[in-house]
Amino acid sequence: MIKLWHCADARSFRPLWALEELALPYRLHLLPFPPRVRQPDYLEHNPLGTIPLLVDGTTRMTESAAILDYLAHRYGPSPLTVAPDEADYGAYLDWLHRGEATLTFPQTLVLRYRMLEPEERRLPQVADDYARWFLSRLRSVDAALADGREYLCEDRFTMADISVGYALLLARTLKLDADFPPAIVSYWQRLTARDGYKAARAAQRP
Repeated sequence: MIKLWHCADARSFRPLWALEELALPYRLHLLPFPPRVRQPDYLEHNPLGTIPLLVDGTTRMTESAAILDYLAHRYGPSPLTVAPDEADYGAYLDWLHRGEATLTFPQTLVLRYRMLEPEERRLPQVADDYARWFLSRLRSVDAALADGREYLCEDRFTMADISVGYALLLARTLKLDADFPPAIVSYWQRLTARDGYKAARAAQRP
């Protein structure tokens, strides 16, 4: 059975959401955040102390966007991925990784320097700068949806939407969503209305 180590609403929410969308059986290991500090025995499973960790037989993965593509191909075929012969294949790969590298990364600095560091080590200027950086990069999502598209690739929900959708979830946690443009607000509402999203949110409750 697939095993997933997860902290509520952290990057590991991406593979949790994907598992629910694919209706795959899995065993969820819920951890406190950050696990390397609050549950040191997790380092025996993942020496980096990061999440997610997904174990599927002999396969071990720790990159959330890569896990999405792995699950869709390993347990496909699935409409949640985009095939090389489809027009949006390149866009699919780009969005899959943009959700993490371009949209989530700047938010991790906001999270750290506004919320996680001890009061004396917090850096409001750094947090504010990276919040603006995230919002400026979010314009690419707004542009992709501006023509009335409901999803990012091939006019259907895919793993790319899960990748980008998590970045929007994190933005809500950080209270950056007040600056979402209308197209992204509507997109977020479509994502959160999905049964897979709702099931993943329910699964992570202690």
